[in-house]
Amino acid sequence: MWPYYPDLLAVPVPRYTSFPTAAEFGDRIGTADADAALRAASGDVSLYVHIPFCEQICWYCGCNTGAANRRQRLASYLDALHREIALAGVRLDGRIAARRIAFGGGSPNAIAPTDFVRLVDALTLHVSLEDPLWSIEIDPRTLTEEWAQVLGWVGVSHASMGVQTFAPHLQAAIGRVQDDALIARGTDMLRGAGVTSLNFDLMYGLPGQTLADVEHTLRRTVELGADRIALFGYAHVPHMIPRQRRIDASHLPGQADRFAMAQFGYQLLTGAGYVPVGFDHFAKPGDPLAVAAESGTLRRNFQGFTDDQAPVLVGLGASAISIAPDIIWQNEKNAGRYRMLLSQDRLPASGGLERSAEDQRRGAVIEGLLCRGEAQLGTDLANEVLVRLLPFIDRELAELDHGTLRLLPEALPYARTIAALFDPYRQDSARRFSSAV
Repeated sequence: MWPYYPDLLAVPVPRYTSFPTAAEFGDRIGTADADAALRAASGDVSLYVHIPFCEQICWYCGCNTGAANRRQRLASYLDALHREIALAGVRLDGRIAARRIAFGGGSPNAIAPTDFVRLVDALTLHVSLEDPLWSIEIDPRTLTEEWAQVLGWVGVSHASMGVQTFAPHLQAAIGRVQDDALIARGTDMLRGAGVTSLNFDLMYGLPGQTLADVEHTLRRTVELGADRIALFGYAHVPHMIPRQRRIDASHLPGQADRFAMAQFGYQLLTGAGYVPVGFDHFAKPGDPLAVAAESGTLRRNFQGFTDDQAPVLVGLGASAISIAPDIIWQNEKNAGRYRMLLSQDRLPASGGLERSAEDQRRGAVIEGLLCRGEAQLGTDLANEVLVRLLPFIDRELAELDHGTLRLLPEALPYARTIAALFDPYRQDSARRFSSAV
């Protein structure tokens, strides 16, 4: 189905959940910038609440997270998070309508259900909520009946469960052991709690993984009825994520095998009736994500592909990222320093960048290519990338027609690579980014 051109996939590229990417963040953005951005926000805003704790740390994970086994540290973090919610609420000051609230991590269900309820109460008290859509990331290994009851009480309708693979030998290889019965039980509990859009996070490119392993995981996922599926290629970057050194890199599939896995996954899932959303996401027909993909309203932010149209995303919690049209800022990553800043009633922003008009223009092009498969280019951009674009045009992966760049049907696995042609910031890609497929 997809032609394989290894030379076009040789350079690692960003996933472009923002533009510019987090690799370009500097230290010139701080508390005053976040304060001004929050005070300038109006209209629809989405919130992201980061819980950087897990009961068990998976070896592959690149998230900013730590073990939840030190209760005093966890309690201190939650106290600081409550303070940040209050400080942000004062600055948003009723001018906004928060219509989406997402909890991510880490694993939000690493905290106690009562602590989750307190966070929901704090958001309700300090932020102008407008019948919000609640979503949460869930670790099935620590999903309890009490948690399911609380999710139902809050009205959480969207959940994403970290599955990765159903193959026991692969689970052992990446430090994520959870048997089939546990995942099935978690699925039933979330459905019983009222979750109407359930995502499974899955991975290909794992050490020792075969096409048969991929097929088994995908067929079981379809059987369990996941509404959305994110099929990610594992990014092995142990120089950046030290915990990945526990994974045996000698058994990692090569690029050709990874390409075959991605293609096989696409064929199986679309054959099962799922709508492709970009290159590596899928959704059942009628799911809001599938509707957005088919209607041309799909967006991309730090949570990946989304049907969220809000122009501002406010991140709360250590390392959380916020984005507005003209600025991106990130909270302090270190939980201790995060708590210290908030103890001084200071917003914990400690990095980011200003988005120039040119950044916003190029970001729109990149988002258009990844979300809709086409983008309008000005003459200057078309001329700038033409030479580098020609290998894709010559191989019938893209076409440039009167300033409109379109990705042709077989170009899906090359979308990020083509989008990267419009990114003037890329440096040292091999160290900082993941394989294009």
